[in-house]
Amino acid sequence: MAGRSLDRTRSELTEFLIHHRSKLTPADVGLPSTGRRRTPGLRREEVATLAGVGLTWYTWFEQGRDINVSESFVLKVSKALKLDDAECCHLFLLAHRRPPPVEAYQWQEIPPLVQSLMDDMPRPAYVMNLRWDIIAWNAAADALLGFSDRAPGGHNMMRLLFADPALRRRLPDWRQDASRLLAQFRCDLAAAPEDPAMQELIEALAKLSPDFRRWWEQPNHEAYRYGIGTLIDADSATQTYEHTTLLVDEHRHLRMVVYFTAD
Repeated sequence: MAGRSLDRTRSELTEFLIHHRSKLTPADVGLPSTGRRRTPGLRREEVATLAGVGLTWYTWFEQGRDINVSESFVLKVSKALKLDDAECCHLFLLAHRRPPPVEAYQWQEIPPLVQSLMDDMPRPAYVMNLRWDIIAWNAAADALLGFSDRAPGGHNMMRLLFADPALRRRLPDWRQDASRLLAQFRCDLAAAPEDPAMQELIEALAKLSPDFRRWWEQPNHEAYRYGIGTLIDADSATQTYEHTTLLVDEHRHLRMVVYFTAD
């Protein structure tokens, strides 16, 4: 398949910026209305002012000229145009820049249709963000892991594994499960290695759990897992699970973990 030429990318960049500039009105960005305009949307000088960048530089950027712009420049333009996460990422790619790092700690509400999908599932399912905070779940997952009984802020899977004695007693293969989930968590950390919330969680877990501290210093790269493999349920029966993950939101790094009873 033929690659995208630089000229074509520049053309797409121009079309993208003009399109999003034309969608906004002065009132949308807190500017006074100056009466009727010949073309809809914001003017270039208004976008440059909102972004805090030079008009000439922004004009050349929109025209797709061969100039070097910083990641900070592209991010300022994204905010001025009120782009969402997906649109911001797309602009960075059009500008041949690496997208900005994600925020690991985001307590988003998931779309109602995603919650409805989980509610229709007979299998346990929950949604996690990049920091492994469990932000939504269905009734089957609640019955299995008791999310609704936990205080706000107590729904982080790493904290449950390494700092919840009650859950640990229900995991006959705790050492294997915790080691494999921690290996997967370490992989996810690579997407936001300097994120303050991620680092805060790691530091807290190192203080709470000698196992976490030791394994963090001596990482295991042999196996990875998003879900708990073996659990003792409310009837004292030991159940083994397999898992799959579904992408809920690529740009916010939200994923759904679904549990299947192993044959």
